[in-house]
Amino acid sequence: MKNKLLVWDLPVRLFHWCLVISLFAAWYTSDGERNLIDWHLKIGYFILGLIIFRIIWGVFGTRYAKFTQFIPNKKALLHYLKNFRQEKNYTTVGHNPLGGLMVVLMLTLVLSQAISGLFMNDDIFTSGPYYASASSSIQSIMSLIHHNVFDIIIIVSVLHISAAFYYLLVKKANLIVPMITGYKSSDSAENKKGIKSSKLFVALVIILVVAVFLYWLLVLNVPVEEEFYY
Repeated sequence: MKNKLLVWDLPVRLFHWCLVISLFAAWYTSDGERNLIDWHLKIGYFILGLIIFRIIWGVFGTRYAKFTQFIPNKKALLHYLKNFRQEKNYTTVGHNPLGGLMVVLMLTLVLSQAISGLFMNDDIFTSGPYYASASSSIQSIMSLIHHNVFDIIIIVSVLHISAAFYYLLVKKANLIVPMITGYKSSDSAENKKGIKSSKLFVALVIILVVAVFLYWLLVLNVPVEEEFYY
């Protein structure tokens, strides 16, 4: 008999879908011909806030949102890979070992993309808040990261989506609906332990902290550009 358990808290679900929409919006507004670069910057700041929130939530959030729960050790990862195809209906509570690594990889890539954007310039009128204060070598490195990492993000996203559909069609485990509803159905002994709440008050406190940090980073701490007179 399968149990229906609350696994994904509301903050994790909102983060997931906000990130999906924001990455698409960032890609769409990156084309200079659309004259949406100001929106591109704002979306980038929002994405930076999302990632910072998720990192903090990975420490103080609910059980299956924590890094300690889904970052696998070598033994767990090898065991998962070895037995991956043996059980057709195999599923886990939270992220499986490979999925956990995918989360860490995606967070790292998107964080790199967002941070590098702070040092970018469109060679016309618009630049990131820290572009002018960076040396030419730092500017070059950040430009290299920003123009190439997004391609890797796309590849990782395609792999992520493909894995979700593989589980759905081959292993008969729907990983998509639980990321909408928060609930998973499972009959394993381990899966009898769901979360009791989404810890929304803690999430709101973290959101406030992140908002204050971003205000400091993007408004109060931005270096003042020197004016040149000709």
